Amino acid sequence: MKFPIVTVTLVVAALGFVFWNQTQPDETPVGAADFANLEAKPVDRSAVVDLAISRIKDLCEEATANADSSEAEDECVALAESRTSSCRRAVYDRFPEKVRSDAIFRDVSITTMNCLARQSGVVQP
Repeated sequence: MKFPIVTVTLVVAALGFVFWNQTQPDETPVGAADFANLEAKPVDRSAVVDLAISRIKDLCEEATANADSSEAEDECVALAESRTSSCRRAVYDRFPEKVRSDAIFRDVSITTMNCLARQSGVVQP
């Protein structure tokens, strides 16, 4: 029986890649400072969408402020979490890959938030 050199080589290469990937530093989380000067340092559209998605609980809390129970908020969170992929796809289809201005940042953020947690009712000043 012949020694499986190709198989062993592929397995060693795969293990080497996994080990190398584990030693790489994690991506730094995106914060408000990353959006301060978009013209000089544009950000990816995905970072803006991820920021909105990470704030689902806050969005639902605001959207259900007039509700009497936390059940409405829990339902809103569950619905928003189930919509994340379709909202992400809708935003990716409508906006450029790089966010280079405050206006585009605002539009991407508002579009994502409205898709995740729709607010109904009369707008109060």
